[in-house]
Amino acid sequence: MIGFFSRFVGLWLIAGALVALVVDATRSIAASALVITPIGLAWDSINRPSLIAAQRFVQQRVETYVGHWLWDPVIQSILHLPTWAVLGAAGFLLAYLGRRRRRKAVYG
Repeated sequence: MIGFFSRFVGLWLIAGALVALVVDATRSIAASALVITPIGLAWDSINRPSLIAAQRFVQQRVETYVGHWLWDPVIQSILHLPTWAVLGAAGFLLAYLGRRRRRKAVYG
């Protein structure tokens, strides 16, 4: 059941990555220049309160266990990556983790 859910979410993330890639390609063609939408900007335009809540959560709760370096260099650098790359990587990772494994013949 968890494998199915992982593959299902991975497939939707890959579909979202393809949509983001088409949107960036369309904007690039219209602007006659390369346009790349960072995941942080896309998240901010879709749902700003959840981005702020995630930042507060990491800064208040997680930093006490992990360290103060988590939000600024690590998560900020991820938020500057292209939307299609982040969604695609997460989708392929989830699809890979949820894959059905082949049965190996032990005695044959």
